[in-house]
Amino acid sequence: MILLIDSGNSRLKWAIFRNGKLENCHSLNNQELNIDKLIDAWKNLPIPKQLAIACVSSRPLLDLVQTVATKLWSSITIIQVKSESHAFGVHNAYLQPEKLGVDRWLALIAVRNHYQKAACIIDCGTAITIDFINADGKHQGGMISPGLSLMKKSLATNTNLIAYNEASYDIGPANFTEAAIYNGTLSAATGLIEHVLNKQDPLLAVILTGGDASVIAEQLSIKAIINLNLVLHGLAVVASKPTKLL
Repeated sequence: MILLIDSGNSRLKWAIFRNGKLENCHSLNNQELNIDKLIDAWKNLPIPKQLAIACVSSRPLLDLVQTVATKLWSSITIIQVKSESHAFGVHNAYLQPEKLGVDRWLALIAVRNHYQKAACIIDCGTAITIDFINADGKHQGGMISPGLSLMKKSLATNTNLIAYNEASYDIGPANFTEAAIYNGTLSAATGLIEHVLNKQDPLLAVILTGGDASVIAEQLSIKAIINLNLVLHGLAVVASKPTKLL
């Protein structure tokens, strides 16, 4: 049994991988994380032989995961996955392959190994990342934009009299500021995605992941596959053949 960890910019996600399947997917907000809370979340898990982590968050969170894992399971093997130039059927398009975010790398691996088709992968998280992969597993490059929360926080930080608000509102022109911001940021995200996709083959598979995937997918005119655990699926592929120790 392998414990898979996706340490993102906003949340820590984990799942058990055994018998070829993901089980018990859970997450915690990064701001809530501490040793006691993570021990409490993991103490009743089946004892894993291995922990595989993909980390785009801060080094202290990576250290926290390692500390808790070794405290609970002293003999566990820990691997940290890194982006590579070519592995698991995927050719990385980046000039410096290690600079591609490991979450994007793992999403590419997941699509290559589970869907096996040309695709546009859209991660709707803290940032919105858009990556293309062809039917032969060649990454075609990608784009990065602020995600919904980041756009809202930017307005709150840089504009007088606007407060950050996580509430949802009806779609359309609004008659008060909070709803106007909600609609404006959501329209910016969906407009970017549809603008990009309009220049692509209409037969391209569109796969959304990340915390805002569902709300963004509802506004798209293009049919999309939603896979909220895409990074964990890619991590499971890599963890089956570990190459790098933490």
